[in-house]
Amino acid sequence: MPGAEAIHRIKLNGVDPQRYFTDLLTRLVNGWPNDRIDELMPWHWADSKTAPAPPEGGKGP
Repeated sequence: MPGAEAIHRIKLNGVDPQRYFTDLLTRLVNGWPNDRIDELMPWHWADSKTAPAPPEGGKGP
C-alpha cells in the first residue's frame, strides 16, 4: 500500500490516486514494457494521453 506521501505527490500532479493506481496496476499486469515505465509516473500519466500497452511480443509506438 502506498504511503501518504506518495498519495499526496500524486494529488499534487492533478491525478486522482484511485484512478491512477487502478490504471497503473492494470497496465503492469497486462505487460507494460519496462523501457516505457517512466510514462506511468504521475507527472506523465493521463488516461487520454498514454497509449495502451502493446500486445505481448509487440513494440510500442
